[in-house]
Amino acid sequence: MWRMAEVPRWIGIDIGTQGVRATVLDGACAIVGSGAAPLEGRRSEGRHEQSAEAWWAAIHQALGLALSGIRRDTIQALAIAATSGTIVLVDATGRPISPGVMYDDTRGAPYVDAVNTAGAEQWLAMGFARMQPAWALPKLLSLMREPGQRRGFRVLHQADYVAERLAGHPVATDTSQALKTGCDLDQVAWPAAVFDALGIDTAWMPSLVAPGAILGQVSPAAAEELGLPGGVAIVAGMTDSCAAQLGAGAVAPGEWNSVLGTTLAFKGVAARRVTDPAGVLYSHRGLDGQWLPGGASSSGAGIVAERLRGRDLGSLESSAAAAVTPDLFTYPLAGRGERFPFVEPDAVAFSSREFVGDAEALAAIMMGVAYVERLCFEMLERLGLPVEGAITMTGGATVNKRWTQLRADVLGREAIVPAQSGAALGMALLAGSAVSNEPLASLSAGCFRQRARFAPSQSRVNEFDEGYQAFLDALGTRGWLPKQESHQ
Repeated sequence: MWRMAEVPRWIGIDIGTQGVRATVLDGACAIVGSGAAPLEGRRSEGRHEQSAEAWWAAIHQALGLALSGIRRDTIQALAIAATSGTIVLVDATGRPISPGVMYDDTRGAPYVDAVNTAGAEQWLAMGFARMQPAWALPKLLSLMREPGQRRGFRVLHQADYVAERLAGHPVATDTSQALKTGCDLDQVAWPAAVFDALGIDTAWMPSLVAPGAILGQVSPAAAEELGLPGGVAIVAGMTDSCAAQLGAGAVAPGEWNSVLGTTLAFKGVAARRVTDPAGVLYSHRGLDGQWLPGGASSSGAGIVAERLRGRDLGSLESSAAAAVTPDLFTYPLAGRGERFPFVEPDAVAFSSREFVGDAEALAAIMMGVAYVERLCFEMLERLGLPVEGAITMTGGATVNKRWTQLRADVLGREAIVPAQSGAALGMALLAGSAVSNEPLASLSAGCFRQRARFAPSQSRVNEFDEGYQAFLDALGTRGWLPKQESHQ
C-alpha cells in the first residue's frame, strides 16, 4: 500500500475530433486532474483535415489544465489515444509537410480497389477482408500522388506525431494505430509484399510494437515546455475507441462499450478473431491474447451540432423526448459517407418525414441513432459475436438521460453508464499498467464505478419494432443494405 505522498500518477491523453482531453489518474483510481482544449478542422468534398501543429498546441493547453495544482514528481507515465486512421506526412526532422488527414477523410477512394487487390490475402487473414476508402493506407496513396508532394517523407499516425514531439526523436507506433495502415497484427510487421505492389517503401513507416510497450521517455525539452518531471515514460497507446473501452471497464469477453459522441463507435472483447466478409467490422489485437472486435460509424451526435447550432440543448431535452415517435427518424450523418454498419461512400443524412421545430429535429436524431445502434449490434450477433447482457454506454451524449433510456429501450438491453470513463482515462490505465506491472484487465475493472443504470422499459421495447423495420426498409430502398437485411 502506498503512502499518500507516494501514490503514483499516470496521464492519459485523448486526441479527438473536436478537442484534446488529458486525465491524471492516481494509483488509488482517483482522477486528480483533467483538462481539455478545442480543435478545429476543415471539411470539403470528402476531405477532413486538421493541423498537426494544432494537435501539439492543444495538448500543451490541456495538460496545463490537468496538471494544475498536482505534485508532479509522482507522475510516472503517459499514453496517447488518437482517432483511428488519421495520418500526417513529416520530413526527416519531424516537421509536418502535409495536413493531418483525418479518420473519416475519403480522398483515398480512387485507390481502395488497388489496395484491396494487392492485399486481398493479407486483409482476409487479418479478419476484415477489405479496406475502406477512409482507412489510412488508401489515404497514404492519395497523399503520395498529390501535386508537389516530394519524396523523403515519413508517415506518422496522429498519436505517433505527438509521441515523437514528446520524446524528441522518432518512436514506434502501436499495432492499434497501425491496423488501418496495413499492419500485420500476427507478425507485428508491415506487409512488405503488399507495400511493394503499391509502391510504398517500408522505410517511410515507423517501427511497430504492441500497445503498452514503453516507447521512451519525455525529453528534457518537452518536459520543461509542458511542465512535466524528468523521466516520464511514454507508453504505446491505442486508438480512441479501444482506449474508451478500457476506460469504460469493458475488458472481459462478451462485454461491449458503445461510445456516442461526434460519431458512434462500438468495441467489445472476444477470445478469437472474427472475419467479416463485408469488411465493416475489424478486430484490434488486445492484451493477454484477446481480440477487440468493433467498428466506428460516421453517424452519431455530430449532426446535432450541425443542425441545432446555438440552441440550448438542455432546454430541448424534455420536449424532444416527448416528441419521439417510432416513425420519426433521421439517419444521423453530419457529413458524407458511412463506414459501419455498412460501407456507403455517398451516404448522406435523410429523414423519414418532415418535422416541425427544434424539438422534433432533435427527436428524429435521437431515434435515428438508436436505430443505427440496434442495427450494429444485430450485425455483430450475426457474425457470431456474443452480445448478451448489459452494454456500457459512454460518450458526451450520455448526459442526456432520456436519450440513453431511449437507446436501452430500442436495444431491449440494459445500459450502464460509468461514473468515470473516456479514452483519456483508458490511456491513463494503460500507462499505469505498463509501469506498475499490474494486469490491465484487473486495473481497469478495479477502477470501474457505476453512475447510472438504464433498464429497458418492457412496455416500449415492442413499440419500436415497426419503426425499426421502416428504418431498415429506408436503408434498403437506397441500396445501403442487402434486401435480406432490410426485411428481417
